[in-house]
Amino acid sequence: MRRNIYSATKSFTSCAVGFAIQEGLLSLDEKLTEAFPKDLPEQVSDHLARATVRDLLTMCLGEKEPQLMGEHRPLYTEDDWVKMCLAFPLVNEPGTQFLYSNVGPYLAGVLVQRRAGCDLASYLTPRLFDHLGIRRPTWEIDPQGYSFGAGGLFLTLSELHTFGLFCLHKGKWNGRQLLSADWIEECAKEQGPGPYGYLFWRGEYNSFRADGKFCQLSIIFPDKNAVISMVSECRDSDTLMKAIYEELCPQL
Repeated sequence: MRRNIYSATKSFTSCAVGFAIQEGLLSLDEKLTEAFPKDLPEQVSDHLARATVRDLLTMCLGEKEPQLMGEHRPLYTEDDWVKMCLAFPLVNEPGTQFLYSNVGPYLAGVLVQRRAGCDLASYLTPRLFDHLGIRRPTWEIDPQGYSFGAGGLFLTLSELHTFGLFCLHKGKWNGRQLLSADWIEECAKEQGPGPYGYLFWRGEYNSFRADGKFCQLSIIFPDKNAVISMVSECRDSDTLMKAIYEELCPQL
């Protein structure tokens, strides 16, 4: 049965960005003022003026506090979340401070959808999902119909694990290089002050992972040629992650 993989969705959005870059639709160094010219607030702050697409993927946009989180979204009265997000105050220089928030991956997902002219599932279907055997997945949308790039993708455990294997093989599947190996490698590296790459978490044993609330996980261990995946309703993620790293990993 498919279930919400929550923030593990972000890693799929990362791959959508990678495909878009591969196809020349956008650039990591593109300024947000260029990417969203019609959605900017009347007064563009210096921080917003310097923010780039890269900052959306590293959780280093410079926000004052997390936004678009699960407890926030039902309370918003605005229908245009893009304009709302770009109006949130940025209190730190982009790229300098790590703050986990849903704004970055949401905006990155919207940008891909606008440049590609379709929703994220439709964009990823011929490029990724069809190859991995993921058929017509459900993906939550915002009030204007954009796929929510920060969460809300529904998959089975097998489908999530297959994605982890795709990442382990650096974007290659059945002998075909679908997504640049360089992109997967960059996603797996720490890209800023936090333990975070491009919408993937970094972990012990040189691992990187797609990670969603209640332990929806696909953990990739390149040095061990292994992937550990699970879907769960675990409320104690710290204990579970400790068990994985201390009990399972030494046996790989």
